[in-house]
Amino acid sequence: MTAALAPAPGPGAGTVQRTVRHLVVYTLLFVLVCIAASGAAALVGRLFGIGSEFVAGDVAGLAQGFAFFLIGGPLAAVLWWSVWRRLAEPAERSSLAWGLYVAAMYVVSMIISTTSLLATLSELIAGRTAGWGMTIGGALVWGTVWFGHRWMWRHAGKGPLRLAQVPTVAGTVYGLVIGTGGSVTALAALFDSAVDSLTGTTAVGKPWWVFALQALAWAVAGILLWQWHWIHEGGKRLRSRLADVALVVAGVLGASVLAVTGWGTLLFIILRLAFDRSEPVGDLLEPLGFAVAAAAVGTVVWLYHSSVATGRAEATREGARLVVCGVALAAAATGIGVVVNSLLALAGTTLAGTDPRTLLLGGISALVVGGPLWWRSWQPGKPGRAAAAPAEPAGRRVYLITVFGVSAVVALVTLLVIGYRVFELLLDGTTPGSLVDRIRAPFGLLAATGLVAGYHFSAWRHERPAVPARAPGRSRPIGHIVLVAAGDPEPWRRAAEEMTGARVTVWTRAGSQQLPVAGREGPEQAGGEGPEQEESEAARLERALVDILAERVLVIAGPDSRLEVIALAD
Repeated sequence: MTAALAPAPGPGAGTVQRTVRHLVVYTLLFVLVCIAASGAAALVGRLFGIGSEFVAGDVAGLAQGFAFFLIGGPLAAVLWWSVWRRLAEPAERSSLAWGLYVAAMYVVSMIISTTSLLATLSELIAGRTAGWGMTIGGALVWGTVWFGHRWMWRHAGKGPLRLAQVPTVAGTVYGLVIGTGGSVTALAALFDSAVDSLTGTTAVGKPWWVFALQALAWAVAGILLWQWHWIHEGGKRLRSRLADVALVVAGVLGASVLAVTGWGTLLFIILRLAFDRSEPVGDLLEPLGFAVAAAAVGTVVWLYHSSVATGRAEATREGARLVVCGVALAAAATGIGVVVNSLLALAGTTLAGTDPRTLLLGGISALVVGGPLWWRSWQPGKPGRAAAAPAEPAGRRVYLITVFGVSAVVALVTLLVIGYRVFELLLDGTTPGSLVDRIRAPFGLLAATGLVAGYHFSAWRHERPAVPARAPGRSRPIGHIVLVAAGDPEPWRRAAEEMTGARVTVWTRAGSQQLPVAGREGPEQAGGEGPEQEESEAARLERALVDILAERVLVIAGPDSRLEVIALAD
């Protein structure tokens, strides 16, 4: 009787328990693998310490290495074997925790192994052999962990089904970052050496080529990592939100910041050489190496990833353009603020040892570099921009609101700073400095942010009426379209992306059978001759999607102009 009255478990109880178990097991596995690898790296590093004793006076470190490896290693192996056997079950393989573990372990081991190997190369290039055994031990052990988890990631029957793109994207971004940084550092060292030779400056410390070779090693390793993940692992072919965000943020945003900084610094040096010789030529040319290297490398990386972004969805192309607009706008606004600051400094009493010309030339450099770039990217005078707004993704309107909001906040803060300076002068007349000298820096920033906020607010107000109303009853836009096409799916994919801004996944049918599509009745299925058959994919798809209210949609484009659209459940 008691058993009959006991409440039955809910339908989601098993799922919750399985999720918690996955989280605990894979977290514990991650910790154990890290502990075992750290201990093994310490022991292997001591073995490579040629010419020194194995203990080397560090009994505590040796004991820790043995404890980590001999205790953590077997526990990690037993737990991994238990997990690996269960991965033949679809529920285990599709676990989010499994995908998260493989991605996290892949990224961590890749970073530690590559940095350890590069640190070893840097020490050998510098002629230092003491201590290189520890770094080579870390490179060997963590490299083994890295390749082992790559094998798990790519396993045909047990590899993760979720977050499977994370290692590719993370490896691409990591290789791009260290490759770009190493290239800039190596070129900067080369240019600095050339400038020192021309100016007769004697460098103090290690030879310039040592630093250049160390940076070159990082650049080569980064380029190889980037090429492996971008080309061999298929990072260039990925069409996911994560891949697109990484492309825009790392490839376009980061590279454009580097390029704008380099070109602005280079122009500033040229202007100072022409109009401001207040310092020795050697001091003026000191940042020249970094400026040239940053401008060259940043521009190459930026233009390449921008060209890749042009082949992606409309939202990705718009995002790549808008981040460049943001970088250029920040440079131009900074230039305006610095120019206003320097002009006020010319009108007021400057402190001893300061020259407003240097400040003015810096503002002009930022404005000259950022202004034209912003104009070219934003295209404020392009006709029909407001009329074309309905076909554009929401990124432009989000950009306008974001820039206006940030500018308004900065303007408010600078206004408070100006008020504080004014009241400070009124209440304490003994403080040195004139009113103009006190407020010129925040006033320049206020003028720049005020212009930016005013323009973007007016642009947002001008384009807001052009935002199309949603279809009756539609509570949210289409976010994901699964496309199955009988012939070439590219026209349908391009039309779907440009029309909805949604993520489009193309499924390829197996075999050569015709698609049994029972499409919607309408002019596009009438058969025979007529203008309806020559209607574009975009127009047919737009008419088919007009009444769809779901977030996910299946589109089947069959032969003979047949088209079927199926709303999928969440």
